[in-house]
Amino acid sequence: MATWRVGSATVHKVVEVEFPLPVAGALRTSDEGLLDRYPWLAPHYASPGGLFTMSFHALLVDTGDRRILIDTCIGNDRTHPIVPPLQTGWLDVLKDTGYPPETIDTVVCTHLHFDHVGWNTRLVDGAWVPTFPNARYLIPRAEWEFWRTGAESDGRAELADTVDPLLAADLVDFVEPGHRVADGITLEAAPGHTPGQVAVLIESAGPAGVERAVVTGDLVHHAVQFVAPEVGSPSDEDPAQATATRRAFVERYADTGTLVLGTHFPDPSAGYLTRADGELRFVVAQDG
Repeated sequence: MATWRVGSATVHKVVEVEFPLPVAGALRTSDEGLLDRYPWLAPHYASPGGLFTMSFHALLVDTGDRRILIDTCIGNDRTHPIVPPLQTGWLDVLKDTGYPPETIDTVVCTHLHFDHVGWNTRLVDGAWVPTFPNARYLIPRAEWEFWRTGAESDGRAELADTVDPLLAADLVDFVEPGHRVADGITLEAAPGHTPGQVAVLIESAGPAGVERAVVTGDLVHHAVQFVAPEVGSPSDEDPAQATATRRAFVERYADTGTLVLGTHFPDPSAGYLTRADGELRFVVAQDG
């Protein structure tokens, strides 16, 4: 499990599943040589033949007095057209790391796509029940308003298993961009992939001063999108807005020393946006 220190806070990556995908199709591009044009992507984010590894993982922020889980992956026992039903030990990994589900006090859903809300609930005796019974689940209000009235074919049916049981248990808080999750942890608007998506900014004081990290959500699925922001995801609801959000993100965080944590990046899943000789790069950071 990868772990990063951000000031006095600790961020753990809890992987559910990873698999290789072709860049053409996995991203909104037909350019099979896209990754080859940026040699610095290899070996972590580019493989021969235009393949890259997509990671599905959650990020657990431990501030010392708060345990905040950002996104909850796909989940076991789910049926989805593009992913076969999973039976992973993700919840056991979380427990073995020292974070049993009952000790999580907050779950942040950056958006409501199936691969970010699956472990919100789990199947127990034929019923979907909250996985983290003592947590408040934070859902962007605009995100919920968009999906709750959607057709089942557009993803509404999945929320019946992953969000509706939380509502029934009165565990949901609908929040706005700018919401303060905890001291130093704030939600930032990141629309385009979905209307209400948020990124998560972490600021924490350490020996050298305040350190920062930001969790991307799905404003990017691959590091190449920082340098080619016009390359989107097939699942972007508003491609033009998603492009604008990526460009704004780069302008906000490049050359600031902010650790960028990619929600779908394989190891090493974190790095820094830096410019040198007029060229933007994503420079990977090792865990520790």
